[in-house]
Amino acid sequence: MQWGWRFWQRCRKGRLFRLGIVAGLIGVWSIALGWGLAQAVEPPDGLNESPIGMVDPVAPDYAVGYRLYVENCSTCHVALPPAVLPTETWQQVLGDTAHYGVMLEPLWRFDRQAIVRYLRTYSRPNRPSEDLPYRVAESDYFYALHPQMELPQPVRVSSCASCHLGAENQNFGSWEAQTQVIP
Repeated sequence: MQWGWRFWQRCRKGRLFRLGIVAGLIGVWSIALGWGLAQAVEPPDGLNESPIGMVDPVAPDYAVGYRLYVENCSTCHVALPPAVLPTETWQQVLGDTAHYGVMLEPLWRFDRQAIVRYLRTYSRPNRPSEDLPYRVAESDYFYALHPQMELPQPVRVSSCASCHLGAENQNFGSWEAQTQVIP
């Protein structure tokens, strides 16, 4: 027992003690760094899967905006995935109370901000060289998302459900297979 105590006293004063402290700090630092990198590389739980079949899974930070968007827009028509239209079009649509000829009640400020934040995050900016589309049929993004597909004519928001059978439930991830053109 005496030998262990003397050894400890000698180590505490010497180089071995300092080496042990440095090794311990490096170990703690390595564990913290590894844990932090694992968190950065692994997507948050809300992005792993889309339980409702959306084209893009909705992050938890935008869930309120998504819910408000669906509640307000799907009462009259299918709530389109934001990627179908450019960000600037969504801003115009939300600012227009005469929405495609139908008078709408203005949204509450918080609701509007949450919806705009959701749409801005999940849509793309319009290319400066192109005209701003106001309808789905005018949107290059819509056609880019539907390559080599036979689309019903004219293309309208109401025609989404003819191919995307789950469109009314926000499931745009699946479609009717026979509508695809095989090259």
